[in-house]
Amino acid sequence: MPQMQPAAQPQPTIDGGGAPLAPAAAPPGAAIEPWLQIDALIDRALAPIAEKIIAGKRLSAADGMALFETRDIHGLAMLANAIRQARHGRTAYYNINRHINYSNICALSCKFCEFHRKRGEDGAYEYSHEHIFNLASQAAAAGATELHIVGGLHPWLPFPWYLNLLEQLRARHPQLHLKCFTAIEIDHFSRIARLPVRDVLMALKQAGLGSMPGGGAEVFDDRVHDQVFKGKLRSDGWLNIHQTAHELGIRTNATILYGHVETRAERVEHLIKLRDLQDRAPGFQCIIPLSFIPDGSELAHLPGPTGLEDLKMLAISRLMLDNFAHVKAFWIMQSMKLSQVSLNFGVDDLDGTVVWYDITKREGGAGNKHQEQTVENIKRLVVEAGFIPVERDTLYRRVIRSRQGWCVPADQPAAAEDPP
Repeated sequence: MPQMQPAAQPQPTIDGGGAPLAPAAAPPGAAIEPWLQIDALIDRALAPIAEKIIAGKRLSAADGMALFETRDIHGLAMLANAIRQARHGRTAYYNINRHINYSNICALSCKFCEFHRKRGEDGAYEYSHEHIFNLASQAAAAGATELHIVGGLHPWLPFPWYLNLLEQLRARHPQLHLKCFTAIEIDHFSRIARLPVRDVLMALKQAGLGSMPGGGAEVFDDRVHDQVFKGKLRSDGWLNIHQTAHELGIRTNATILYGHVETRAERVEHLIKLRDLQDRAPGFQCIIPLSFIPDGSELAHLPGPTGLEDLKMLAISRLMLDNFAHVKAFWIMQSMKLSQVSLNFGVDDLDGTVVWYDITKREGGAGNKHQEQTVENIKRLVVEAGFIPVERDTLYRRVIRSRQGWCVPADQPAAAEDPP
């Protein structure tokens, strides 16, 4: 694909306060058109979709299926990259973060999950507060700006255990952003505390919760739900929890776990449901398509998605979710090499250093929780791909570093403009 010159820089789409977010508006056709050359499309079935994109019109479910079915992978990349370039120029975001999985003991036994254990099983663990505080101190010393904390649905930990964890982390490390607990965990907390979801979220926010990750969405389809993760929160519950979080000013991410038993049509419907919620109650910061890794799960007989399918899923997420500002390739799932390529398929964010991650294992190898990227390596891969690496915080504000540490300028709104 020919190299093109950067388009006009995007305007901020998220403020720095706690108010509900405005949806990320699709960039104007004038900003997209220089990047999108309809005559260069090999698959002419993509031309009407390209015209819609230039006109700023929303894509339909039929358009989504046409994008999945095309064999013109370069044309698909051009469509997704046109929006990426119009919004973010050549910027590629990353952050310095630390994932902490506080326990793999879980009341559920989802077929796709290699992570979960029952108490007493080989490999089962649960961290104490002190152990988590030590990990947080290590992260802070390494320059992290974010702790990403999730775990299994532990049957015996009471709700105050989680509140105290956040309160103590905030007291010890006030600069660290606490991105914690999936919607599945929030639903679990509501049950064990016998409190409405809104009250649970308000209590967590008061204790120090900064934002929520997007895990647990899997695929919003009852057939898939009953076949692969029966007993888990259904799609309407997941969407309701994220809507409630947005109404409370808690920003969240969104995910889709693809490449197992779902169909492409079910993936498209999942994206449309996310898009609809972002219209009704904006608050999603990014979409994170998660490539299913079958090894070690009850679905180990499945092949998992190919590299081309990964690139398609990332690009189509950019194209279908016109009200999402960011598309993240979580390198743990897609591999770092493919994530590098995905920067030309609509992706503008490579997540971060991660360090320890126990839920799935690809980069670190089977059984190895230590899965880490250095800042130097992330920057090298971004520059090699022809992009500009920019360190962000959790709210997509540019991080400024000096010998004294790091900061986010007080007058800098979240999702600040990208560099020229």
